[in-house]
Amino acid sequence: MQEYKRIDIQKDQIVPIAEKMRKNGIYLVMIHAFRNKDGQMDVSYDYAVDPAIESYHVVGEESLPSIGEIYDVAATWPERELNELFGLQFEGLDMSQRLFLPEEMLDPQGKGQIMVMPMSELLERNGRGESK
Repeated sequence: MQEYKRIDIQKDQIVPIAEKMRKNGIYLVMIHAFRNKDGQMDVSYDYAVDPAIESYHVVGEESLPSIGEIYDVAATWPERELNELFGLQFEGLDMSQRLFLPEEMLDPQGKGQIMVMPMSELLERNGRGESK
């Protein structure tokens, strides 16, 4: 079984940690995010540091530096995905095109997160619903 280590960090530590990991040949496994029970964003940067996964967590930030220049597509894809799904901002990330959600799925503030609503309402909103 692989060991898992959670390490809480500040947002200004993201880039130096990524640079150190890349220099040492450590793989970026994934970047994850969720809203914790207090409604704060919890973003984790998971690295394969044999024999463990070291998971560096930044809590309470809505804007973070991109590590795309350090880890290329291994970072830019999940950063773009988290931008689209949660509205997280990644400084320096090119968000000129959406990954997979149509523009009409933007939240009311235009930030870009999945809107939670009944399927019937979503279909109606997109002009595909049945008339009642």
